[in-house]
Amino acid sequence: MRGGYVHTGMSSPSQIPPLPCAPQEVDTFISRPQPGTLETLQEYPGDILVLGAGGKMGLHLCRMLAEGSRLAGMPRTVYAASRFRTLAGREAYESAGIRTLVGDFRDQGFLDSLPDCPLVFYLVGAKFGTAGNPGLLEEINVRLPLRVAERFSSARTVAFSTGCVYSYTTPASCGSVESSPLEPVGEYARSCLGREEAFNEVSARHRTPVVLVRLNYSVEFRYGVPVDIARKVLSGEPIDLGMGYVNIIWQGDALNHIIQCLSLASSPPVPINITGREILRVRDLATRLGQLLGREPVFTGEESETAWLSNASHSHRLFGAPLASPEQILQWVAAWQAREQPVYDKPTGFERRDGNF
Repeated sequence: MRGGYVHTGMSSPSQIPPLPCAPQEVDTFISRPQPGTLETLQEYPGDILVLGAGGKMGLHLCRMLAEGSRLAGMPRTVYAASRFRTLAGREAYESAGIRTLVGDFRDQGFLDSLPDCPLVFYLVGAKFGTAGNPGLLEEINVRLPLRVAERFSSARTVAFSTGCVYSYTTPASCGSVESSPLEPVGEYARSCLGREEAFNEVSARHRTPVVLVRLNYSVEFRYGVPVDIARKVLSGEPIDLGMGYVNIIWQGDALNHIIQCLSLASSPPVPINITGREILRVRDLATRLGQLLGREPVFTGEESETAWLSNASHSHRLFGAPLASPEQILQWVAAWQAREQPVYDKPTGFERRDGNF
């Protein structure tokens, strides 16, 4: 395995939930396109450029775009542009028929060399390791999007953002909607709002059709809030309840909804929340994972009255509800952990209330 993986190391409980596929097939499983995705890809022809494709969602997005285009009878090239320094290497993309383009987007020569595709997905961003480094956040999350948006000002663009651009809210509120006030907490969240403002500025100047995807905790077998909690359940490490509530969505469902967001791109840019239907209590998630894994969770801290919570009812009306329920997700994560399969050593930091990562 690559350097981004660690092994969980546990002995199996007597009853282990089943995996939905063989371990070596998880990337194919997560990347499976749904009917609405095929319809969207039929509606928008032309090659696709995925910028920042080397991160946690990039491989699955590229694979879904390539496989969905094939199934939809829409021949095209899917380009994946990245430094490819963190998770999957170039071979994981190339073997799926995806063209890789290697470089740093801060290099103007590399940026200028990228193909002029009519469809662009923007996944570039800085988060982890940026606490105390506002200059890096400004460079990657604010100034770079402005340059990239200008470079691809004629492309229909899906730009990844985050639910962190909202302020904290109570579970009783059902979460922030797209029209809720934007009052981000912490330097990271403020830089993400700056990224949205960069796309708004370029769209106003060139009438670029853009959709801003405010995503809240996409999860899969190897990464996400349930994985963070499951690892602490297994190790006996206390689970901090300070951020007592979360939203999650299975990565396959998130990406199917995100691809369908192509139909929403407009000028001025349109924001849309992408996450699951439920507001989930962290204590309940840990308790259920403990039941599945045969361990008793340990807790610390007290639940705050507020958390970063999004209401994605608008996207669910447009694209349908996520297919994977929270219970299904917990069973899949527990099954992966129980079989001692590798995970990405990249904790989400969901517990932090100061917004500094």
